[in-house]
Amino acid sequence: MKHDDIWRALDTLAAEHGLSPSGLARKAGLDPTAFNPSKRVGADGRPRWPSTESISKVLAATGTSMEAFASLITGAPALPRKPPPPRRIPLIGFAQAGNDGYFDDGGFPAGAGWDEIATPDVGDPNAYALEISGDSMEPVFRDGDIVIVSPAAPIRRGDRVVVKTKKGEVLAKQLIRRSARRVELASLNPAHPNYSFDLDEIVFIHRIVWAAQ
Repeated sequence: MKHDDIWRALDTLAAEHGLSPSGLARKAGLDPTAFNPSKRVGADGRPRWPSTESISKVLAATGTSMEAFASLITGAPALPRKPPPPRRIPLIGFAQAGNDGYFDDGGFPAGAGWDEIATPDVGDPNAYALEISGDSMEPVFRDGDIVIVSPAAPIRRGDRVVVKTKKGEVLAKQLIRRSARRVELASLNPAHPNYSFDLDEIVFIHRIVWAAQ
């Protein structure tokens, strides 16, 4: 590595993010003058190099990998990263989900009766998949569709959710309202009624985050 190459790489990185060298330093939480041209050579004429700590902060602030930064230094294209392998998550049929033994007390998938399916990573280690059966959720979800459900995803009004009641019912609905005492749900199929439950009647409410149709 050469002194000029390091500084050129920082200047290029700043330009890629629409910043000046001082703007890049400020974005990284450094002194705004840290990358100024006047700071690149000492009073004695010797070259001054950016510290590894400064470079680390710049990479973190811009979301740049070390490989990408190295390619700016050398001028060589960065090697493409291999995409992560598809994640495999538990899968059961929607009709089975209401039976005992498929979820633990926390509402997470449990037991040995689950199949598996490869899916995009949804960032929730307890995510699971349900295969829709029947026409009760048409036209949103049809027979054979697979929905990915995340117990960790925050739930807001209007979200499509999977609800399990203490009676063993498992329903895919749209959340209308959730108060301190009750939950109101709209059926996805307009031919089916809406539902309203006291909170103590519900085992869990999980958000549907993805669907394969």
